[in-house]
Amino acid sequence: MPGFFFSHNNMTELNGKEDCKLAEGKVHKKKHKAFGADLKNYLKCMVPHIESGIKTSSSRNVMLSAEEVIQWSQSLEKLLASQSGQGVFREFLKSEFSEENIEFWLACEDYKKTKSDHLHGKAERIYEEFVQSDAIKQINIDYQMREATAKKAQDPTHTSFDEAQKTVYILMERDSYPRFLKSKTYLNLLNQLQTNTSK
Repeated sequence: MPGFFFSHNNMTELNGKEDCKLAEGKVHKKKHKAFGADLKNYLKCMVPHIESGIKTSSSRNVMLSAEEVIQWSQSLEKLLASQSGQGVFREFLKSEFSEENIEFWLACEDYKKTKSDHLHGKAERIYEEFVQSDAIKQINIDYQMREATAKKAQDPTHTSFDEAQKTVYILMERDSYPRFLKSKTYLNLLNQLQTNTSK
């Protein structure tokens, strides 16, 4: 199936259509418009600048196809396995003021790959940013898990945050992910890709 490159023109067109549709529904107008702009900026960053069809060796090509975006709807696991999927889902969570969930999940994924001599510093940062009771990006876990995670973070191993990460994953899977699949963000992106594929 042919892929679809997002160019600046396509993104303007995509965002323009979304803005038109959003202007019709007056509820949460400002929040959604800001979200549309965030998504546009995110995708602009993800997509390399291709001038005159020449690809530079330093740029990474990010090609989104309708097929890949359809796969995101099969499971949260497939969505998070995609770099682009992570980005689009993160922007959606920002619009719902719950981006700390994916940020914590990604921090845990990164933490698992950390060399043993760097575990202590990373564990401390993750604990302070997401777990402690007055954390700036506090995740939604119960008191017992917060305490257990705090103890594990003091003497860190590669599995210190596994239980908390699993809890946050389940929360996203049951709560945010189904809403994401019904959101204008996801449906408009998929529709745009399918339209361009069929041309």
